[in-house]
Amino acid sequence: MNAIGKLRGAWAVIGIIYILIPLIAVIPASFTKASYPSFPPEGFSFQWYTKILERPEFIDAFMNSLQFAVLAALFAVIFGTLGALAIAKYDIPGKSAITSFLTAPLSVPQLVLGIALLIYFTPLMLAGTSIGFLISHIIICIPYVIRLVLTGLSGFDYNLEKAGAILGANPWTVFWKITLPLIRPAIISGGLFAFLTSFDNVTVSLFMISPETRTLPIEIFSTMQDAYNPIVASVSSVVIFISVILIVILEKIHGVGKVFGGGHH
Repeated sequence: MNAIGKLRGAWAVIGIIYILIPLIAVIPASFTKASYPSFPPEGFSFQWYTKILERPEFIDAFMNSLQFAVLAALFAVIFGTLGALAIAKYDIPGKSAITSFLTAPLSVPQLVLGIALLIYFTPLMLAGTSIGFLISHIIICIPYVIRLVLTGLSGFDYNLEKAGAILGANPWTVFWKITLPLIRPAIISGGLFAFLTSFDNVTVSLFMISPETRTLPIEIFSTMQDAYNPIVASVSSVVIFISVILIVILEKIHGVGKVFGGGHH
């Protein structure tokens, strides 16, 4: 067993290194003094970070990403929390099938999901609109909130709600004073993961794009199609830094591994 454990550990380390290789290349390359991408970087300079401020398309794209990510996370938290509470608390026929359906975007390839949303939104005149873009991001964010809130509810003691009701609290007071404080870490974690999912998304966004909905990942992708230069590395590094900070916060609050953990049993 020790040999098997060591082998698994070695494979895990190899997998982590493989995942981190792009970061190892991109972040140092963003500090190069050269006018072309280089790894290892030639010298050390913050010039490519200051040049971001001289490129209004990146600033506008960042603001778009921030706006859509905040709205998508907000709506995903509302709908996802309500959905998770309904699944966890009530004996709904076909509960397992409903849960699988609501969390399906976690397992469906984003390319397939993007094509499906484009086909569905086109007759509704939502394709290429801000509303369609936002709805598509909400759809891909909701499963994370449902998964995390279900995990938070898996160990929930419903006797606390019953005790509150017996003492005269109405359903809203029970939810606000008892249920919400106990599942708040799961809700916050779901909101952070939803924000990160929307902010970093490229695949689905490509199918919903319009001049008003150009986000930062899309702008990076478009710039790389023309020419790869160090400013792309610096912008990508900013996205990486934001993502890492949010993941660290998420781990402190709830644990990243619980995103894919079991729900209510």
